[in-house]
Order: sequence, then C-alpha cells, then structure tokens
Amino acid sequence: MPLEIKQKKDCTFDMLALGEVMLRFDPGDMRVRTARNFNVYEGGGEYNVARGLRRCFGMKTAVLTAFADNDIGRLLEDLILQGGVDTSFIKWLPFDGIGREVRNGLNFTERGFGIRGASGVSDRGCTAASKLTPQCFDFDYIFGTLGVRWFHTGGIFSALSESTAKTVETAVKTAKKYGTVVSYDLNYRPSLWKSIGGLEKAQEVNKSLAPYIDVMIGNEEDFTACLGFEVLGNDESLKELNIEGYVKMLGEVTKTYPNLKVIANTLRTVKSATINDWSAIAYTNGNVYNGISLPCLEIYDRVGGGDSFASGLIYGLMTFSDMEKALNYGIAHGALAMTTPGDTSTASLSEVERIVNGESARIVR
Repeated sequence: MPLEIKQKKDCTFDMLALGEVMLRFDPGDMRVRTARNFNVYEGGGEYNVARGLRRCFGMKTAVLTAFADNDIGRLLEDLILQGGVDTSFIKWLPFDGIGREVRNGLNFTERGFGIRGASGVSDRGCTAASKLTPQCFDFDYIFGTLGVRWFHTGGIFSALSESTAKTVETAVKTAKKYGTVVSYDLNYRPSLWKSIGGLEKAQEVNKSLAPYIDVMIGNEEDFTACLGFEVLGNDESLKELNIEGYVKMLGEVTKTYPNLKVIANTLRTVKSATINDWSAIAYTNGNVYNGISLPCLEIYDRVGGGDSFASGLIYGLMTFSDMEKALNYGIAHGALAMTTPGDTSTASLSEVERIVNGESARIVR
C-alpha cells in the first residue's frame, strides 16, 4: 500500500504538527541541580518535526498549539518564528497573573556525559496546550479548505489530558477524511501517564488512535507500552534487541492495524551517554528495510534525535519513491541533530546528504 500524498499545488501546507511546545532550560556542561546559568530553546516532540522539515528541508510547515499570553509565551512564539514554522494556528489563552489556571510548559534537561545519562525534569502542569479541545480548531477548514499534505502528532500530546487525546482523535479522523497522510510517534513517557491511569490508560488511548494512522514511529518499548505488543524471543538480560523477534512483532502489529502503511523505528545501542550506535529500520508491505548504520556516534545532546529522525524520514517519503533512501535521510538528520545543543536540528540539507552518501566528517570549505 504506497502512500498517496496530495500534490503540493493543492495544499497550503506541506506539513502540520499538533503538540505542546515548551521552553527548555539547558544548563550546558553543568547539572540542573547545581546550575547558575541556562540557555533556553523551544522544543516539543511534535513541533520539533515541523521545525526540522522547515529549516533543514525547506518545506512549509505550521504548528497547532496553545500558550498562556504572557512574556514566556511570547518568547516561545519568537523562537518558533525564528525556526520558520507558521504560527497562525497558535491559540492564546488569558494569563491570570500567577499561572493558577493556565501557564506555559517548562523543561529542564541536562545532556549527560559518559556513564551519567541525560536527565530531564518537566514542569508542565495546567499548561495552555493541555487545555486544548477539538473545538479550538476548525479542522474541516484546515484540512479541507486550506489543504495539508502531511499531519503529524504523537503520544506525548495525547497524554497531556483527556481533552488533548480527544483533540488528536478529531484531528486524525478529519485529516483522513480529506486525504492527508497521518503520522504518529508513540513516544511513551511514563511520567506523563502516571497520574491519569498509567500503562492501561496509555494503551486505551493509543489503541483507539492507531486505526487512523498511516505512518507509525517508535521503538520496541513504545510498541510494548502503548499497544501491548511484545518482541518475540527478546532477552532483556542481553541488553540487545532481538531484531528477528522484533520484525515478527511488527508483522503482528500490521495484522492488527492493516491501515499502517509504514512503521519506522530507530535502533539505538547506548554504550554511554556520549557514545551510541545509531540506525533504524522500516517495515512496509511485509518487507524490512535496513538503513545506514552509524556505530559509535558521538552524542553532544541526544534530546530531539528521534524527532529529527522523523522529519528526515517524512521528507524522504514525501520526496522519493524509495523507502531505503527515505530511511537514510531520517537516520542522517537524527544523527546530526544530536551533535548540537537544543531539541531542534540545526543541520542543512547538504549536511544530511553528505551523511547519506557516506562522506566523511572532513572539513568543508
């Protein structure tokens, strides 16, 4: 089942993302608990994909989100504008002065080094994005009148509240009605589901959304936690994924959800916080595609690597009729994103293509 992607001339946007955008506080080489200075970036699992498609791959993208209308919200807007993502669909909610009713999400994340893994503390209760409901957006106008070629959302936004899960459901159903390709990153975060029903609730929500998805992105843990599938013959004590069992599991996933045209998964072996083996596979029509492998990839900041993989993959699927090539664009873009600070990619298309073409890291001048 090949992806049927609408023509660019028939759509206002190449891609639209639905999700929360937070302000990330990065202590640099320090730890959050001892830092005295922070750099700030914008970031969010769904938004990062839209930004990568805009800044690296030159596609016209927009984000559906919400902010409390104060200086923090306006800072986030300014950062999004710098990233080139259209802000027309941002909802601004009145700020009550102290954030009792609505506020903007904050994320404190340190990078990790060597044997010390990256670590994050989110501060996102009662955020504007968590208040979003299906009535906040005219999805028929967005997908039917304006036209969108590709829609992306994921499990992080779905976990924020009952209303965000309903918003995702309405959005994906409407996108499908108008022929927009829908991708979804499972992105299981135990901390987000903990207070609203845990694993059981995560599976309830994600299983209800899976029938409307064309391209599913995740890893083996996501498929187990969010959809209840187990990797066959996997031995956790080996600390390595049983690829053969994993592929069999993906076959079971597509039997349950035959609407899934592509499943794409990053493969990461963590040797240390700063050294990872990095690759990915894709599963479509019963066929497995293996992408380029980047062993012993040196990591500067791993946050957002999976999102940048998703944006590279989506670009590839929208541009080429070659699954392996699309997969390689995802792997290369994700790898490059992890060589710089912040949640979002600063890579250029030419840099991505150098990696795809197997070129070295020699200086370019």
